Amino acid sequence: MLKMLQVILITLGSSLAIHPVLAQEKINLPAYSQAYDESRNPFDDARAAIVLASKTQRNILIEIGGNWCVWCQKMEVFLTKNPDVNNALHQAFVLLKINVSEHNDNHDFLKSLPPVVGYPHIFVSTNTGKVMLSKETGEFIDENGEHSRNAWLMFIEKWQMSQNSENLTRISAE
Repeated sequence: MLKMLQVILITLGSSLAIHPVLAQEKINLPAYSQAYDESRNPFDDARAAIVLASKTQRNILIEIGGNWCVWCQKMEVFLTKNPDVNNALHQAFVLLKINVSEHNDNHDFLKSLPPVVGYPHIFVSTNTGKVMLSKETGEFIDENGEHSRNAWLMFIEKWQMSQNSENLTRISAE
């Protein structure tokens, strides 16, 4: 257990040295990663996210939700209050926020994904756009009704790009 923790700390430390911008509290993110915006075109944003993910060798985390969504807001507050988790998330993934609201439900984009039953909902895709995971974010909530740092960090570790071959094999077997 101690050896695994040392490997994780060394990996995180060396990856922050490789990506010093991500080690800072403020990360320079594309507009499609910053907020749910009903005026954005999700197809254009997805293409841009694929280009960025390919250049930076990251997977894409597609976050479906809206500014009206209380749980979306709680998730954002959690990530803001936990910059280490937020940095790890953005280091491992290109975040693509897709708005769903009464003004723009982005139906045409969402019909290309597995069904969403609640918000926020996340998908993990490869840097080529192949969806590997559909996940309800309630699984990140602990017994106190708060987001769990441990659950987030384990998720990030499991679904980052370095795990693609293992995750794609797992999906093919299901």
